[in-house]
Amino acid sequence: MFDQDRFIADCQAACEASQPSREMREVVARAVSDPAALMARLGTPQSGGLGVLHRAKDLTILNVQWQPKMVIMPHNHAMAAVIGVYSGREDNILWRRLPEDANGRIEGASAKTLSEKDTLVLGADVIHSVINPIARITGAIHVYFGDFFAAERSEWDPESLHEMPYDMQKVMRMFAGQA
Repeated sequence: MFDQDRFIADCQAACEASQPSREMREVVARAVSDPAALMARLGTPQSGGLGVLHRAKDLTILNVQWQPKMVIMPHNHAMAAVIGVYSGREDNILWRRLPEDANGRIEGASAKTLSEKDTLVLGADVIHSVINPIARITGAIHVYFGDFFAAERSEWDPESLHEMPYDMQKVMRMFAGQA
């Protein structure tokens, strides 16, 4: 059975490790290695949303539930993160800044598909967009090395790829299926 309190304690310990991203990946990989146990505690994904499992200045843990066919614009986190999928699929497009562009434009650099039981470490400077390409909700644990909701970060216009301030309210509406 997935023990949420133990998972949070293990994530906190990973933050203090000599190689925190590596340790956190191991913690998240263990959690998503048994999707049935995780869903027995958190529930089977039923609707889109960002469920907060833990929030502190140095660590945020979210139960992310992607709407079917949901696409979220390129964005950064301004902190390292570890993602683990326990149900469905996340397609991540990784972007890089165009160094000479005055508008902070980006270009595609690579992609990474995460299916059930897969994990991914994102560095503090990573820019990515996410697609749930399937016709059902995708469930994932996202662990951030900081306060996800308080960090100043950017998003990029999906059409022009120009940088702008991150709009948390817009993102919350997207997850609720209202955008």
